[in-house]
Amino acid sequence: MSLLKEVILQLFFALTPFVLYNIYYRDKLQNYSKAFILITSSISLILAMTFASSLVDGIIFDIRYVILFFGLVYGGMQTALILLIEFIIYRCYLGGEGMGVALLMLVCTFLLSILLYKLYQKTHKKTFITFLAGIVFSAVALGLTFIFFPDYVKKHLAYHAFVIPIQNSIGIWLLMSLFGKSIADKELFIAHAQNEKIQAMSHVAASLAHEVRNPLTAVKGFLRLMQESPNERAKTEQYIKISLDEIKRTESILTEYLSISKPLQERSEPINVSEQLHVIQEVMLPFANMHNVELGVQIYDTPVTIIANPDEIKQVLVNFVKNSIEACAEIQNGRVILSILTEKGNAILMITDNGIGMDAGQIQRLGSIYFSTKTSGTGLGLTYSYHVIHSMGGTVQVTSEPFIGTQFTITFPCHVIEKAGTNLTA
Repeated sequence: MSLLKEVILQLFFALTPFVLYNIYYRDKLQNYSKAFILITSSISLILAMTFASSLVDGIIFDIRYVILFFGLVYGGMQTALILLIEFIIYRCYLGGEGMGVALLMLVCTFLLSILLYKLYQKTHKKTFITFLAGIVFSAVALGLTFIFFPDYVKKHLAYHAFVIPIQNSIGIWLLMSLFGKSIADKELFIAHAQNEKIQAMSHVAASLAHEVRNPLTAVKGFLRLMQESPNERAKTEQYIKISLDEIKRTESILTEYLSISKPLQERSEPINVSEQLHVIQEVMLPFANMHNVELGVQIYDTPVTIIANPDEIKQVLVNFVKNSIEACAEIQNGRVILSILTEKGNAILMITDNGIGMDAGQIQRLGSIYFSTKTSGTGLGLTYSYHVIHSMGGTVQVTSEPFIGTQFTITFPCHVIEKAGTNLTA
């Protein structure tokens, strides 16, 4: 029973990079880095060696070769060499009768790992190479241990012939397959989320281009009037003022549109949500007009501040508002209202529409990957939005009735502003 516990513990250490990946990258719109592979592999390696399986003092066995191979495949040669140095230093620190043999095993298995790594990259039978690596590492360990400690191996033959190969094979298979599946899913999610963003912005851009023609037409008309009456100074100044206002408004909308459509960056800062709602209203108003939907904003004079990535917040608001507008597209007198208030230290953002609504089953599946109430939708826009909101410590509540309307209530923790020794909740 004690041996079984040690094997299970070693398998858990082998899965450390996979577990940490799903924790750290769960809400991020990016995939793993080589630095992440190095750090998590180092943690796994140190833990495995510290709590290694041992039948005789000084001779220890763990999943070190599994971690080295994993680091080589996903981190590259540089990562593998750093892990190799870490192992040598820590194994020398642990000492014991089997230290010299362990270092010799490491040299042999590392050279074989490079060969297996090249095969792994070239072949489609990655599962076979993965299992083969586990068996090869176990065979090297058994062979060298038998050469230097034949009596020990004969006494514990079952352990070395069955337990170690099973531990290595299952450990390397679990780690490589689960981690590979996770990064493949993340890559697919990122690709679809980016496509969803491009699709959303292309729809907004189409309506925006239509809307920009209106002020340009007005400016063009005023220029003709000035050309026809060049001597009427008062009217000319009035026409210039109106034209400049129209150009300034158009420039503001285009600037905000470009800031939303640009690639996201990793940053967090205080954001006035009230101002953001006005920004989104300006950007999305052409889209709403194209669908004959009224888009309004209701806010208080007091600013409501949260800590977030402004690019992410804008994209989240675009996703929700776009969906609400589309839900009202076939409704007479369609209306979408954005409102913000504070309650118990939280910022409460409400997006209300009188569109087609949803039933209880649809509400329950909102935010799930690939679920959408639209026939042409992927659902990844809301999936991404839910991820962003949850990563900020926020929540989303949905109330809806078919053909009556829907209300999304998004709650964020407010940013507390310290001013003159007094804490104020913005």
